[in-house]
Amino acid sequence: MLISSFRHSVDAKGRIFIPAKWREDLGDTVIVTRGLMGKGGGRCLSVMSMPVWNEVLERFKKTAMSDVTAQNAMRMLFANACDCELDKQGRILISSQLRALAQLDEEVVLIGMGNRVELWSAPVWERHCQEDDGFDDDTLAYLTGLGI
Repeated sequence: MLISSFRHSVDAKGRIFIPAKWREDLGDTVIVTRGLMGKGGGRCLSVMSMPVWNEVLERFKKTAMSDVTAQNAMRMLFANACDCELDKQGRILISSQLRALAQLDEEVVLIGMGNRVELWSAPVWERHCQEDDGFDDDTLAYLTGLGI
């Protein structure tokens, strides 16, 4: 299970260390793409195992081509996706395009999200946490509606 959070630096080549406790769940090859965070300033990247990525793909395959909103989301998700192999030290190379999109310059916060990992720029993550602690009354009501 991908839970907890870690901080690591982006090395000079654009590689990010994946914690050992997550590597078995993620596998040797992962998909990295933009996170689905909306248009706000909280852009992050999503890291998924191949089986989780295939689940996402299957859900999008069921989307009608006439569903403009879903097709636009799919376009952004797939256009920015790349497969990354973990090296012997447990690092993945993030493309310069994705690093720029998520502002991953120096320190990165890796957030375990159960079945995927989010990669955040440390300053962006800290700002996001200050702006939204995620547990206001509307959020709690929404989660209750989901049965959580």
